Amino acid sequence: MMVKQANSRSCFVCGIENPVGLHLNFYETSPGEVTVNFSAPEQYQSYPGILHGGIIAAILDEAAGRAHIRGNHPRFMFTAKLEIHYRKIVPVGQLLTIVGKAGKVRTRIAESWAGIYGSDGTLLAEASALYMDIPNQPDATTLESFGWKVYPDE
Repeated sequence: MMVKQANSRSCFVCGIENPVGLHLNFYETSPGEVTVNFSAPEQYQSYPGILHGGIIAAILDEAAGRAHIRGNHPRFMFTAKLEIHYRKIVPVGQLLTIVGKAGKVRTRIAESWAGIYGSDGTLLAEASALYMDIPNQPDATTLESFGWKVYPDE
């Protein structure tokens, strides 16, 4: 199963029109699990050849949260807690696989996990996250206004 998730226009991680964004396209690979392959360009490095820790955090946050987004009526949440373990250097210019997995779900909160893997399958960084529902979940008109839809692959 590889179902492409929606993107927005302006989000730093998934925004297709964000000129400085990462432009990641997430795919639901099984219920409660998302995956994306990504090769970070040098503009996001900290030390030469190493992806900046803040960019790593943003990617992990997005992947963990997206594990709870399913179908045409997504559940939008904000990050209440994000605990990151930087296990090894995350390189720029090399293929990375990012995975997000949904965890426990309660009425207004949800837990999840995300990891970044190197091309050899080594876990490079991981995060555990806690999310809370945003008040007033967006309706179809609001979603349309910020370009929330599935865009065709290039």
